[in-house]
Amino acid sequence: MRIVTIANQKGGAGKTTTVMNLASILSENSRVLVADVDPQKSSAWWADRAGNDLPFDVVDDTNPSNLSRLRELQYDVVLVDTPGSLEGRDVLATVLTESDFVILPTEPSPLAFAPLIATINEIVLPSKVTYRVMLNKIDPRVPVELTDAEALLDGAGLLRFKSAIRDYKIHKMAPVEGKVVTQYADGDSRIAAKAREDYRRVALELTSLWAHTGTRAGVGA
Repeated sequence: MRIVTIANQKGGAGKTTTVMNLASILSENSRVLVADVDPQKSSAWWADRAGNDLPFDVVDDTNPSNLSRLRELQYDVVLVDTPGSLEGRDVLATVLTESDFVILPTEPSPLAFAPLIATINEIVLPSKVTYRVMLNKIDPRVPVELTDAEALLDGAGLLRFKSAIRDYKIHKMAPVEGKVVTQYADGDSRIAAKAREDYRRVALELTSLWAHTGTRAGVGA
């Protein structure tokens, strides 16, 4: 089992969208559980809207200490949605003691990088958990936005995914409709396909990285 934490102490970075859509992609080949430890319960609310239509399971448990027991369950991957505020620092630190990997989604704005760097330096690096920054909400009409953001992250010495997630309107309506990226209606099949491809590329990078790293429970567990 791999426990993957999605984290960023800045609100609006797209943590829950990342959790739910990556879960949908990974569930095509794995048994996936989403654990919502964010007091706002955004993933749990999304799951309620979906009813029984999600291709993965969701548990609503704001006690991060319970994560240690998840390894006893029959899942291949657990994705953890964490608080998006400085007040959630203790929760995040507890979650990371059980995590095998951390994904930090961030908007491409330079103003978003200060809290991101603080989260990595003060919490992620001391935990010694492998991480990658995921550039999120990239405007597909402005290619320079992505290249500038990549340059800033690289200049700061931060590890990042080569793939990024583009900002499509279809993502904004998904929580209300209770849909995840693998279920997007094909009213605009071109955009739906591009949205799925973004997350598939991130998932492929993630699983490739796993091939060279172990888990907290032991290599190959």
